[in-house]
Amino acid sequence: MPSIRPSSDLRNKYNEISEFCHENNEPVYITKNGKGDLAVMSIETFEILAGKFELYKMLDKGLEDIKSNRVKGAADFFDDLENSI
Repeated sequence: MPSIRPSSDLRNKYNEISEFCHENNEPVYITKNGKGDLAVMSIETFEILAGKFELYKMLDKGLEDIKSNRVKGAADFFDDLENSI
């Protein structure tokens, strides 16, 4: 279940928010004037999320290459690699 906290908690209960983020590996949603404003998470969780986005980006590029027939067989790839060394 998501944790939703008012912005005043960032100042008044920072350690509690930090502990929650590290223990649960999920963000805390911060509201400002009753509306969603920020998502706060641990650096570890952020790095995992950023890594997933990078992986999805590379997979999408690979799928586009397949659709555009910009592919080569494994044997050809390894031959090219060996010749470049």
